[in-house]
Amino acid sequence: MVNTGPMEPLEITTPDDTTILVRTSLAAPRSSVWRAWTTPDLIRRWWSGGFGEHTVADVDLRPGGAWRYVLLMADGGEVSFHGEYAEVVPFERLVWSEVYEGAPEEESTVVTAEFADAGEGTTALSVLIRSRDKANRDAVLASGFEAGLESGYAVLEQLAS
Repeated sequence: MVNTGPMEPLEITTPDDTTILVRTSLAAPRSSVWRAWTTPDLIRRWWSGGFGEHTVADVDLRPGGAWRYVLLMADGGEVSFHGEYAEVVPFERLVWSEVYEGAPEEESTVVTAEFADAGEGTTALSVLIRSRDKANRDAVLASGFEAGLESGYAVLEQLAS
């Protein structure tokens, strides 16, 4: 799935050897983007990016609260992620750990998402992914995550507008 809507193209940079910065602008109000980002029923509709059926979206949205997402892929395999929220500033900022359960060492990244008003009815979204080391960061870059983000964010934008 490739975005064909009004969403700005993703800007993906690597500010240093351990981080990936993703920026975009969504044609939806910040409060609606936040709700779609944090509400399990809405997460199930956008987070997979159309690359699988989102079967689990557990969210305990508070500092120290756990989260877990599970996708059932077309080939019958499962892809699972989990983590813990470190910071929750409603409608502005989320910080969480993220572990891909299929990684050999289940290495954790720390993700910071910031939501800002970017004009009437538009949200600037900035997602910083901090890996333990360059090898982990490069593995994330090589995983094809960009296609999933593009598709998922396009659906997120539709849900939130």
